Amino acid sequence: KVVKNKAYFKRYQVKYRRRREGKTDYQARKRLVVQDKNKYNTPKYRLIVRFTNKDIICQIAHSLLSGDVVVQSAYAHELTKYGIKVGLTNYAAAYSTGLLLARRILKKYGLDGTYKGQEKVDGKDYNVEEVSGQPGPFHCVLDTGLARTTTGAKIFAAMKGAVDGGLDIPHSETRFFGYDGDSKKYKAEAHRCRIFGKHVGDYMKVLKDDDEEAFKRQFSKFIENGVTPENMEAMYKSAHAAIRQNPEQEAKPEKRVEKKRWTKAKLSIKERKNRVKQKKAYLKRKMEVQVEAAEDSD
Repeated sequence: KVVKNKAYFKRYQVKYRRRREGKTDYQARKRLVVQDKNKYNTPKYRLIVRFTNKDIICQIAHSLLSGDVVVQSAYAHELTKYGIKVGLTNYAAAYSTGLLLARRILKKYGLDGTYKGQEKVDGKDYNVEEVSGQPGPFHCVLDTGLARTTTGAKIFAAMKGAVDGGLDIPHSETRFFGYDGDSKKYKAEAHRCRIFGKHVGDYMKVLKDDDEEAFKRQFSKFIENGVTPENMEAMYKSAHAAIRQNPEQEAKPEKRVEKKRWTKAKLSIKERKNRVKQKKAYLKRKMEVQVEAAEDSD
């Protein structure tokens, strides 16, 4: 039996490029991007969170027919400016990156004074409330991409940071670290410990007792920067305070590049005409000299 006959191949439709590459879930994207018809051209903002091997990317974006427009962004590598030198892809760093993005976007639209978010980090579920007589809070939805949305995932740490920073993002506590699916209870204290990197500190202690060589190898950058389990919480607290004080992105210095040319520059029309004129004058003068020399010899 021929399963794939001529009719199958004639009717075959190639999937979108980003689906073929395994980068975009178009079923999820459609629900995140499509705006209600009665809202006309109102942007539908998304909090995009992506993790790489060495960085965390948080962006606020909305979609146009020509493509996505990134309104504001924050990256984990920027946390070094606020005192977090190591562990830039862990749970605590994800929370700090989300907080940085939230404060940055609110400052851009002049809402940072009205919506300060949850200034005391206690791990409890927080939802920003609208202030009467003031513009509403900045609303966006979480875009997780192709990441698995398991309870306690780092993606929700970034979202928690953005919510505590003052953004209005629809969510529930059932996906935060500390939620127990069996008892249906949420332990805010456990989540707070995670936000301040206590789990990293506990592992550092265990590894140091078990195998000091492995500890020195795995936490070499922590040792180099003087980060210990005892001062880890203080490091993140001071970073959160510094982010709230000055979340603005540093302008990159203008990069000047001197272009090197390995071939001769093309002449303009004016230069070409002048070159022809000079050649004519040279040939005319040469002929005159030759004529004069012939007359002298005669």
